[in-house]
Amino acid sequence: MARRRTTDIDLLRVVDLLHEHITPALCRAAFGRVRTTERQRRWTLNALVQFWTAVIVRAPKALSQALADSREGREPLFPKIQATPEAFFQRCRDLRPAFFAEVFQRFTARVVDAVPPRYAADLAPVYARFAAVVALDGSRLAAIARRLKLLWHERAVVLPGALLGAYDLGRGVCRTLHFDPDAAAGELPRARAVVATLARDTLVLGDRLYASAAFFELLHAHQCWGVVRRQRQLGLRKLQRLRKRRFLGGDLEDWLVRAGSGATTPAQTLRYIRWRQGGQRFEVLTNVLSPTQLAAEEALALYPFRWSIERMFFDLKEVLNLNRLYAANPNAVAMQVYAAAIVYNALRVAQSDAADQLGLAPEEISPAKLFPKIAVASFLYLHAQDWERQWRRRHPPAHPHVIIRWRAHRWARADAATVRVERRSDLRRRRRFCSARRHWKSLLHVRGGRRFLAKLS
Repeated sequence: MARRRTTDIDLLRVVDLLHEHITPALCRAAFGRVRTTERQRRWTLNALVQFWTAVIVRAPKALSQALADSREGREPLFPKIQATPEAFFQRCRDLRPAFFAEVFQRFTARVVDAVPPRYAADLAPVYARFAAVVALDGSRLAAIARRLKLLWHERAVVLPGALLGAYDLGRGVCRTLHFDPDAAAGELPRARAVVATLARDTLVLGDRLYASAAFFELLHAHQCWGVVRRQRQLGLRKLQRLRKRRFLGGDLEDWLVRAGSGATTPAQTLRYIRWRQGGQRFEVLTNVLSPTQLAAEEALALYPFRWSIERMFFDLKEVLNLNRLYAANPNAVAMQVYAAAIVYNALRVAQSDAADQLGLAPEEISPAKLFPKIAVASFLYLHAQDWERQWRRRHPPAHPHVIIRWRAHRWARADAATVRVERRSDLRRRRRFCSARRHWKSLLHVRGGRRFLAKLS
């Protein structure tokens, strides 16, 4: 008799992943790799990572409230540390964000190995030919609230930094993330740090910003591949037409071209794929020169999936509360950013596993609906475990064989119907553009800001 599929989702999978992989051994290994002059303190490395991931899950009103709950043991998600809030803020000021970045990379490497590529299942044939398929893009963080004395007389909106990430289309996780405290820093130079972390034979999707000979030279240096939207500023010299056919009612052409002038960067030999139908035109460039490795139709079908990384940034900011920063210290901002990325990857793995058990595509489950239920279930589960430990400590001989199955409780599971994605209405509202959005400034460029950040970091 076939086993009946469950219609419930395990809400404790995220807690299991965090407790399984965020260990003192992982933190010590990460610290040993990036350590320069820092040393261990009462706020240990593992406790610091646990605290910031708990901040992401619980979303307290202020860090002072979270620290009080941690010190008094009222909140089981937070590690119980008998230290003053000043010790915590000093630890966040002195510890370089490279440690949190290394913890994020090690955690991601562990969960990526444990989950198969279930997202964007239509691209399964492409996944088989490359080590990974990732989308590359950047995003700026939300503005700083005007609480710093440094910003009292600053009229422009002040941004604390910018992100640049690589989103794994198959596994649905943030493969790598780079935080820069300078929100005005160029996106293309920051991409060098991200591409350097990618595995060999990774296929990278990018927008028009990356349509340059320098970017393809960077991919070639790291033995990676790319598919980017063409921009007209990049000059192309056609060498050979590989193919021309009718496709989806339009003309599809596949050319071998020479891109770039060669003045500052060597000219690159690329494939120029163009689809035209009437006044519509869609053009991409790729350094995958073999049509058998990546067909022209597959390259065109790949590019719309680049928008998945925009959904990743939305989930980080809106669902995981990264739009609200708890500190203006750049090191603390980086800690919150990487902690949010760790929780995000755990959430996406849990979403993938739940969808597989339900027989659904992972995209049919809404992170915005699933995460609040996970946060509540994690809180209740750890409270229940804490109560059980106290009860057994006070009554050691009483019922030692009794096992309390907390996972069987209703709050530990959710009905799949309550977390399904709802189809959007066909009616769309056009977002009104506010001219004030043009007037922003990086915290590094505020008068005295560089000196202020130098003292903190």
